[in-house]
Amino acid sequence: MKKQVKLPRFRGFSVLGLILCSLVISITQTQAQVVDIDYRTPKQYIIGGVTVTGAKYLSPNVLISISGLKTGDKILIPGPKVSSAIKRLWKQGILGDVKLSIAKVEGDKVFFNIQVKERPRLTRVQYENFTRGQRDKVGENIKLGRILTSSKKKNIKQRTKEYFIGKGFLDAEVFLEEIPDKLVANGVILKIKVVKKSKVKVRRINFTGNKVFSDKKLRRKLKATKQKKWYRIFKRSKYVQSNFEEDKAKLIAYYNRQGFRDARIIEDKVSRGKDGLVYIDIKIEEGRRYYFRSITWQGNYLYSDEQLGKVLGINKGDVYNLEDLNKRLNFSQTSLDITSLYMDDGYLFFRVTPVEVSIEGDSIDVAMQIYEGPQATINKVILKGNTKTSDHVVIREVRTTPGQKFSRRNIIRTQREIIGLQYFNPENLDIKPVPHPENGNVDIEYTVEEKPSDQIELSGGWGGGFGFIGTLGLVFNNFSVRKMGRLSNWRPLPSGDGQRLALRMQANGTRFQTYSLTFTEPWLGGRKPNSFTVSLSHSIQRNIQFDQVLGSLQVSSVTLSLGRRLKWPDNYFTVINSLGYQVYNNDNFSAFTSAGISQSFTFNTVISRNSIDNPTYSRNGSSLSLSINLTPPYSLFNNKDYTTLSDQEKFALIEYHKWMFDASFFTPIVGDLVFHTRAHFGFLGLYNADVGYGPFERFILGGDGLSGQNFLLGNDIIGLRGYNNNSIQPVRLTDGRQEAGIAFNKFVMELRYPISLNPSATIFILGFLEGGNNWGSYANFNPFDIYRSAGIGARIFMPAFGMLGLDWGYGFDEVRGAPGANKGQFHFTIGQILR
Repeated sequence: MKKQVKLPRFRGFSVLGLILCSLVISITQTQAQVVDIDYRTPKQYIIGGVTVTGAKYLSPNVLISISGLKTGDKILIPGPKVSSAIKRLWKQGILGDVKLSIAKVEGDKVFFNIQVKERPRLTRVQYENFTRGQRDKVGENIKLGRILTSSKKKNIKQRTKEYFIGKGFLDAEVFLEEIPDKLVANGVILKIKVVKKSKVKVRRINFTGNKVFSDKKLRRKLKATKQKKWYRIFKRSKYVQSNFEEDKAKLIAYYNRQGFRDARIIEDKVSRGKDGLVYIDIKIEEGRRYYFRSITWQGNYLYSDEQLGKVLGINKGDVYNLEDLNKRLNFSQTSLDITSLYMDDGYLFFRVTPVEVSIEGDSIDVAMQIYEGPQATINKVILKGNTKTSDHVVIREVRTTPGQKFSRRNIIRTQREIIGLQYFNPENLDIKPVPHPENGNVDIEYTVEEKPSDQIELSGGWGGGFGFIGTLGLVFNNFSVRKMGRLSNWRPLPSGDGQRLALRMQANGTRFQTYSLTFTEPWLGGRKPNSFTVSLSHSIQRNIQFDQVLGSLQVSSVTLSLGRRLKWPDNYFTVINSLGYQVYNNDNFSAFTSAGISQSFTFNTVISRNSIDNPTYSRNGSSLSLSINLTPPYSLFNNKDYTTLSDQEKFALIEYHKWMFDASFFTPIVGDLVFHTRAHFGFLGLYNADVGYGPFERFILGGDGLSGQNFLLGNDIIGLRGYNNNSIQPVRLTDGRQEAGIAFNKFVMELRYPISLNPSATIFILGFLEGGNNWGSYANFNPFDIYRSAGIGARIFMPAFGMLGLDWGYGFDEVRGAPGANKGQFHFTIGQILR
């Protein structure tokens, strides 16, 4: 029986190994009893076959392929191909041991066997001294199931250390330990231990060479690198190298904006002091400040030099600011820019390049080189990414249709309309013009990302006079009636056609219950944006004392609405007309003087203008709304003497006219910091003074604005943070009791800042000042006599629940008729309530 001839075995790779490899066959010839091979004289063989032993997870065929030993190839033994085969296998880094041997020789054929020992596979990672967030971040690039090589461990260690250095732990140390996994064969657990030590902070930032701007001013321009101060809370003073590099670029950009186009940082030195803190020295060369002298235009035929100069808005003697110049040429958020002027008229291929043609002293002459190009016509509109929403729901909001001239204004408007649907992630909406210069056409490609749009309201709270009130609401914002006929579309409900179905129930046992259903078709008929809404509701309130029902009030209503978009004064306007019918069934309820049924027929018109950019977190735009609610003037035609009628007879057919005005403005301050102002007014009027004001359609202020006991009487509940719910009502002179008002106004100022703009959980904080009041007669109406409050709050928008708000407010004024209602308190809101 022949013995195997053992070729070299390697646990590492070196020059010595290569030498041994080439000599090993002659060294081991005494162990082989293969007479066919003479190791003193190299001989050529044909590889008859190659086998692999010891491989449990790796493919033998792959290992043979890597070795380069192919059946049928000629090989010289001893020779370089043997050492090359082992070298190839070792270079992969996946083996811990390799042994190549001759299994047998048959004539001029040689058969090899590759015996391997695989390196362990990574099965788990253990973290020591990591927070959960740090574990997630470090573990992003660690792939389980992979072979754990020395290079991979080195990479993991390096990346982990870089992560903690980026968090300000400059002295962090990382240690790795391999632990055999007893549950998995050939598995290993990698333990990563970090010793963070303290964050390294910046003790001092010193500037030299600056003459125009003080050190204090320049330090403020370093947004992420700050000196250590006791009062610093929001901007920590930790040192992060990447942040410092970005801050240096921002510092030079600031100089450039002030006209110092030659400003540069000559030297920056970062050192560690004996106290372990960082000391930064920055040497600046400011150069001189430059000014615009003349601006000329070249290549413009469509617009004159004078027209372009007015749009540009830069005059001789203005500080030379290249960043501002580029904004005015290409994209200005506050006014028309040169590129928009052309692109809104179809000139997609337009280009403008500012060129400095002369510099004399501190003055610079600039020539604007223009290429107008031909007008581009839209060829195709391409929609991608809408896996749930039907194409026609998105396309009908698109303002760039095939055959039209290209317009950047229409693209921006389309972006706003698609975001307004609230079906897609606004941060990932991508709009890409695909130009075809060869034929003067352009394709517009819209890529969207679906997000959950249905909402569930499941909450509990305390309502005025009821105690605990439970609420369950379901809102399906992308419903489809058309798809209801197929069972496969019920997942859980048919969706994709942009219709809205809302179901809501609110109850407190038998004392209070209300149910409502609302359905909206935003494009009635599918051709024009004419919305149709039908709304049904039923409510019942019982007066219960000592488990005995003393009386009840039932309110049932139905409303039909038809809305349409207007093109004048501009296409941000809409008008909605509604017809409503309400029945109040009073069975000895205490809010009425006598029992009976009251009916209300109403016609309502709402004229509104909305140019808000994003309904979730608005940065700019405004929303204006005027609502007029009218009933027929029965008392002017029925010839009744209302001075002699009872209250039930007076209000059997309810009559009034009601006017509401709301205005909301969003103004960006710096970055995502937004200033939000609002004003709200409401007035209730009579056709006949003898009828008087009934108990319906009045106003109540105070608290979070959620409906309480007075909701069933048809009153409007207006929030006023810092005061108790429903606490601000006029005081009647007859008995000193509070009664809902007939006129109100409210003013609000808020500063908003986002914490997270992730569409799955948008979070922002706010600070507010607001004031409002409520009057029982127009003789006492004074819009400046208001109850004032201030406070802070937060908003969280989650697609499944809508907008949730928590505010703490403090009222500055005592409320007449409600002592103590202005104590500091928290308010919880559901929905984006503007009033």
